[in-house]
Amino acid sequence: MPPLANLLRAIRHPFGEQPEAPADTLCPVCRSVCKPLASVDFNKNCEEARGLKLPHSGEAIEYCLCDACGFCFAPEFAAWTFQDFERRIYNADYEKVDPDYKQARPEANANLLEQLFGSSKPAHIDYGGGSGVLSAALRAKGWSSRTYDPFVDRDARVQDLGSFDLVTAFEVFEHVPDINVLFADLHSLVKADGLILFSTLLSDGEIARGRALSWWYAAPRNGHISLFSAQSLRMCLNQRGFNLASASANLHLAYRAVPAWARHLLPGA
Repeated sequence: MPPLANLLRAIRHPFGEQPEAPADTLCPVCRSVCKPLASVDFNKNCEEARGLKLPHSGEAIEYCLCDACGFCFAPEFAAWTFQDFERRIYNADYEKVDPDYKQARPEANANLLEQLFGSSKPAHIDYGGGSGVLSAALRAKGWSSRTYDPFVDRDARVQDLGSFDLVTAFEVFEHVPDINVLFADLHSLVKADGLILFSTLLSDGEIARGRALSWWYAAPRNGHISLFSAQSLRMCLNQRGFNLASASANLHLAYRAVPAWARHLLPGA
């Protein structure tokens, strides 16, 4: 550092050690340096589109956008504990901002799985399945199905659960503060010739630098803190040896080798 710069630093900070410059925020997907995109109020929630407007909290949540891969995330939540999430987001009021999560959504997803794979009934685990409604519905139809939720099953170790033909993760990816843990867990749970079926809404066309973060899915009160573009999602899976196929902007498949019982979904793979 030039002598003049040293002198200026001493004038500005005359006592004690000089403060460290803030570390760059790195993209969890591609490790590029990310810049802030926009801030939204903590109470911004997914039900606003259906008329639920919570009182303004006055707490700004900053989202960063990776200009290299399109991943958008709220870095603040990486430091939260389970107790923080339980107290601030997944509390008694959570159902107001996600009224379908307890019953309607898991039952609908169980019906989808029965339609897609009911004739083969692959050994299944529902990752992030909460209280296990989806798995219970499948077991009632003759499936071998279980649930694992990192938030609920805090004493369980993923490595002890075994591996499964089919791993599902419905409306999970956007809630995860550490996506590296998510993808490591999924990699551990699925067999080499197994399938991961998951839902998360892709951000392509919805998020861009220079625009307000008005997309309904960017909702900190719902815990929507990791928002994937198609590119960032593909990169995460490719880094771990998976291929990606998307049936829609919200429903996706990850696989290494297509199992025989799923070839009707991926005939050309």
